[in-house]
Amino acid sequence: MTSLPLPPVTLVLGGARSGKSRYAEGLVETQAGPWVYLATATAGDAEMAARIAEHQRRRGGRWQTREAPLDLTGALAAAAKPDATILVDCLTLWLTNILLADLDVENECEKLIAALPGLDGPVVFVSNEVGLGIVPENALARRFRDAAGRLNQAAATAAQSVVFVAAGLPLVMKAPA
Repeated sequence: MTSLPLPPVTLVLGGARSGKSRYAEGLVETQAGPWVYLATATAGDAEMAARIAEHQRRRGGRWQTREAPLDLTGALAAAAKPDATILVDCLTLWLTNILLADLDVENECEKLIAALPGLDGPVVFVSNEVGLGIVPENALARRFRDAAGRLNQAAATAAQSVVFVAAGLPLVMKAPA
């Protein structure tokens, strides 16, 4: 069953285990398809591998899954089609990969945001809201938190729709005009 078309860019924010991914998947599944899942996670340990497997089980075989741990901008450009809906899960894992690869975080984020207006078809981004807790005790964690906050602000500015999810409940923060 299809609903109204999604806007060009939707951002779904929330904390860990808030239901943001499930909510974003539901948004995409209201569209006719095909549905493209750009996965940014890497299975660095058994716990992360289990999380990835859980997401894959939930989606089943109805989605086209593509790995995009570093070149998210390129993966978006390659996947964007007028009849396809893309889900990127998630921006904060992508940001982690960028930091750990010692790439230029600001440049990579700017490239991503600059590419959004030129995409064909809607894209839904999932991202963690990490600015609601205490100030981290180490420099890398503070750098990540600050970069994630800046990336989320830029994505929210570029998006026509922004939804915050807490306890599985969506709160629309910005609705399409």
